[in-house]
Amino acid sequence: MTTTAPLPPWNPQRPSPMPHHRYRPFQKRVNVPVQGRSWPSARFERAPLWVPVDLRDGNQALAEPMDTPRKRRLFDLLVSVGFKEIEVGYPSASRTDFDFVRHLVTSGTVPDDVTPVVFTPARRDLIDRTFEAIEGLPRAVVHLYVATSPVWREVVLGRDRGQVWHTVREAAEHMARRAGDRAGLRFQFSPETFNLTEPDFVLELCDGLTGLWDASPDRPVTHNLPATVEIATPNVYADQIEYAHRNLSRRDSVILSVHPHNDRGTGVACAELAVLAGAQRVEGCLFGNGERTGNVDLVTLALNLHAQGMDPMVDFRDIDAVRETVEHCNRLPVHPRHPYAGDLVYTAFSGTHQDAISKGLAHHAVRAAQAGLTEESAPWAVPYLPIDPADVGRSYEAVIRVNSQSGKGGMAYLLRTHHGLDLPERMRRDFSRGVQEVTDDTGREVAPKELYDLFRATYMVEGPRELGDRAETASLSGVLDALAGAGFDVEVLERAGHPAAEMTVAEGAVAEMTVAYAECRVNGATAWGAGEGPSSGAASVRAVLSAVSRAVR
Repeated sequence: MTTTAPLPPWNPQRPSPMPHHRYRPFQKRVNVPVQGRSWPSARFERAPLWVPVDLRDGNQALAEPMDTPRKRRLFDLLVSVGFKEIEVGYPSASRTDFDFVRHLVTSGTVPDDVTPVVFTPARRDLIDRTFEAIEGLPRAVVHLYVATSPVWREVVLGRDRGQVWHTVREAAEHMARRAGDRAGLRFQFSPETFNLTEPDFVLELCDGLTGLWDASPDRPVTHNLPATVEIATPNVYADQIEYAHRNLSRRDSVILSVHPHNDRGTGVACAELAVLAGAQRVEGCLFGNGERTGNVDLVTLALNLHAQGMDPMVDFRDIDAVRETVEHCNRLPVHPRHPYAGDLVYTAFSGTHQDAISKGLAHHAVRAAQAGLTEESAPWAVPYLPIDPADVGRSYEAVIRVNSQSGKGGMAYLLRTHHGLDLPERMRRDFSRGVQEVTDDTGREVAPKELYDLFRATYMVEGPRELGDRAETASLSGVLDALAGAGFDVEVLERAGHPAAEMTVAEGAVAEMTVAYAECRVNGATAWGAGEGPSSGAASVRAVLSAVSRAVR
């Protein structure tokens, strides 16, 4: 029975009724003998070899598995993105998978620099079916797997360690016979449930196959070590990978691969730490599709490297097109908060965030111009945006959106970028209060066009009726005199203006317009107004008249 240390006085949590006592911690299930670990101080040097398993492992997790047209569309996407080793199917599992592999063979679809991977269990008849599927492929990896952990050996397979090794050896020997002297064929082995298997048994199996398949640096074997079901924190998986990395025989003839799942929600961390621990190859799926909580997410892994200034060795410059294809093929949506690809991942609703992003984008533009660089090529340092959305094909239009949580910075950014209105600072605060009322009342987001319409309805109003239309043709000083004569004591507190973003067409000619803003104190009340006109003077007059009308109504 375990004991729990008493909680400090600042922590009011109390024991829950959850039956946690039913489960054993990892250290009581598997021994991890690594000592003097080096992965905590390691740094990424290059991208590993990415191997998408969407067409096999990901496909097995779909309620509606892909047919050949959907598989072909996804395969073409994987090739276009730049993946060079692609697991294409489990040919002995279904006619659909077998037929798709044959389609790749007979259609000549596979580029010369892409190697397909096919998956097979350790059974002679299924190995034969797998080799039938790849007949005619100039290059392929045949991936052999068997479950190896104690619970699988005892509960599922009914075999001890010696019997499992005998099964694996017979399968591997048969694969070698079927391959013959085909130079383009390589082999891969996965001890499924590796992370719950005794480390010495993993080495026994892997080293035995390295020798049996006569691996060499120019024809290496891949040993793929899956976290089939996550059982511990990512540092434990890193320890297991480092132990294998240090102790595998003929290490220069072995490609050390990992296949993390996401049962604890830490698949990405497991993969990253595993690479630091010595892994050279990572299997996963685009956007993390897979059994239970999924395989590790290759999009996130690759763009994490990109965000650290490293070449991810795959091309996600059009992330929306990638997402659209994957959603079509999987018939599963990508979460709107998915890192890098979600609809909302580059969007800020919070006023604090919006203000920081708006200032950051403006500062980025200035620094780029000072350095003589385009904004797309200048070094990136914008608050709340780990990468430039443009790197993955996103526009800036979606970065800031306005709802009830938003502030003056976000509202001002949208008016400026969409409609060319650059409001003075105090006017931004004034308008944001009106926007807040609308969003609180409706409970929904305000689109840029709605924001613009609200601004015009609020600040571009007719002048006092007492003056009629005469004042708009006068100078500003004349207008102020006319207002005084009509009983309005007006003091202009602030004026600002700029050219309008849009032109007006009158009698066949294109005319530039000016926008003006004015804050006025009228008979003791203060209000803002805005106006448009063919000149700054005309626009200022209309802005003052609007402010007066708003102050006295």
